[in-house]
Amino acid sequence: MDYTEQHKKRLSAMPWLYYRLKPKHLTWARPWQEDIQQTLMALETVTIGKNVFIAPSAQIFAEPGRDIIIGDNSYIAGDATLHGPIRIGSHVSINHHATLDGGSAGIDIADHCRLAAYSHLYAFNHGLAAGRPICEQPVTSQGIRLERDVWLGSHCGVTDGVTLHEGAVAGMSCVVTRDVAPYTIVAGNPARPIGQREA
Repeated sequence: MDYTEQHKKRLSAMPWLYYRLKPKHLTWARPWQEDIQQTLMALETVTIGKNVFIAPSAQIFAEPGRDIIIGDNSYIAGDATLHGPIRIGSHVSINHHATLDGGSAGIDIADHCRLAAYSHLYAFNHGLAAGRPICEQPVTSQGIRLERDVWLGSHCGVTDGVTLHEGAVAGMSCVVTRDVAPYTIVAGNPARPIGQREA
């Protein structure tokens, strides 16, 4: 394996390094990304902004009516899985092995959000009534919203119907089952407030 192929693997795992590449590396990195993104847009209903990085091992699925929109200067790392409808703002990072499923109502991620590795957001749920198997229960979808500058820690889960308001932080391995107030830090399962971000 030559250096370029190894560097592609490095960028896929740590895509923030793409934005620090020297001009000599951009000569192969930019065409590589253009090819990945043009192919993706030809196969799925995906809109991709400027200066975006998408790892080749990211799984992005957007059937008609379940569009995915990716804003400028955002990146999606290797082995992340996205199923629309999803709207991603600018300067958003979705790190490796994150899973996002928009259900029918969708996931909205505002500018400057950070989703750490293995975070998972599911914008749908199954009914739980007794007497019927889960697979036969009706599916509901209210949607998930992350407002500006939200940070989800590694392995954080967010359930359907939740909004994390501007500046909120959800700690590692927590499960967010209710709305989080602006600039509030939550942790645990279910997630509960443990602090505030302060100037």
